[in-house]
Amino acid sequence: MNTDTLSNPDARQGTPSRVRWWIVWTLFCSTAINYVSRQSFAVLSPMIATQFHFSHEDIGKILGAFQVSYALAWLLGGMFLDAVGTRLGLALAAAWWSLINILMSLAHSVTGFVAFRFLLGIGEGFNWPGASKAVAEWFPPKERGLAVAIFDSGSSVGGALAALCVPWIALAFGWHWAFVFTGGIGFLWLIAWWRVYHPLEKHPRVSTEETALIRDGRAAETAATESGLRSWLRLIRNGNVWGIVLGRGLTDPIWWFYVFWLPQYLSDARGFTLKRIALFAWIPFVAADLGNFTGGLISGYFIRRGYPTIRVRKWVCAVSCIPICAGIPAAAVHSSTLALALICVALWGYASWSTMGLTFTTDLFPHNVVGSVTGLSGLAAGLAGAAFTFAVGATVDRFSYRPAFFAAALLPILATIFVFLLIRSPKASPDSLSQSS
Repeated sequence: MNTDTLSNPDARQGTPSRVRWWIVWTLFCSTAINYVSRQSFAVLSPMIATQFHFSHEDIGKILGAFQVSYALAWLLGGMFLDAVGTRLGLALAAAWWSLINILMSLAHSVTGFVAFRFLLGIGEGFNWPGASKAVAEWFPPKERGLAVAIFDSGSSVGGALAALCVPWIALAFGWHWAFVFTGGIGFLWLIAWWRVYHPLEKHPRVSTEETALIRDGRAAETAATESGLRSWLRLIRNGNVWGIVLGRGLTDPIWWFYVFWLPQYLSDARGFTLKRIALFAWIPFVAADLGNFTGGLISGYFIRRGYPTIRVRKWVCAVSCIPICAGIPAAAVHSSTLALALICVALWGYASWSTMGLTFTTDLFPHNVVGSVTGLSGLAAGLAGAAFTFAVGATVDRFSYRPAFFAAALLPILATIFVFLLIRSPKASPDSLSQSS
């Protein structure tokens, strides 16, 4: 008797399975836990900074240390995931970042927090290349915008949960225990991941119909692009790669600014206590979550109706720049409520843009190098984000938060210009990978 048939009733009955959607929701949970972990320090920074007398420049160093290692992990993580596979690579990464976050409870100086945050970034940088690679492996092109929106929305949910829950844990048990709790939940995720995810060819519960759907989508894109994917030299000469790299490098700093500095901004400029931060700081992340699905659903709607995929993605990016500009008046208004509302609008627009930025990679490249391309763009984005974070710390100590809000509103416009100039569909691009061999 065929044991695969017993373990896979869908394959036996000939009905379509939906394994790919279980996988993407597991990735959503990974992303949410990842953000709860990394946001713990940002949410607790008003309490920790007061206890240890940290300046804004000190906080910038601690936050920036994470981004430097995070950027390197995106690049090396993408290469590593392409080599060892998504299942094992993400499992090792989650175990690493969860352990380091627990150990962060032992830090008591700028040097200590910098060291632990640097180590944390090494593990957490694997999540997005791994998730993007999994989407490329398990989803046909027409579903990828929604799939990326689902797993990427975990960042907003995780940020909201951290802002909502971490302050109460710290107030009840002390900030040390907040790190222990947020680190511990990552180990629970590992159990689900190991059961849910297997390579497509070896998955015990995927049906023949679902496998055919996925392979048909892969075959179409691989035929157009795989011939030139034999060296990093060819990869980095490709215009699409640079469009993705510059696009993300100029937009990710916006996210880092709002994610890492929002609790401190609310404390410094708006007079929020840790309790008020818990009550209100999660709201902008819900707006960002809506933005993820806005971009994914709108792009999917037009693509299903026959509009060119890359053209649709580009125009979603362009339109998303409009709400991002709401960040400019956010720092100037007197009302804290209005300031939060404007920040919500800005993050809604950013998340819509970000979903397209992540989906470009899976649209333009075959699954066997998605991790590497995503890693290269993550390196640029992380280094740019680290530089922006350091600059914010120095600027706030000397001036105010206003220049940072202004820059965060304008950078996406420049990013979108590069996207329109450099990114082309593989068939239309004169320097596409299919023609570079």
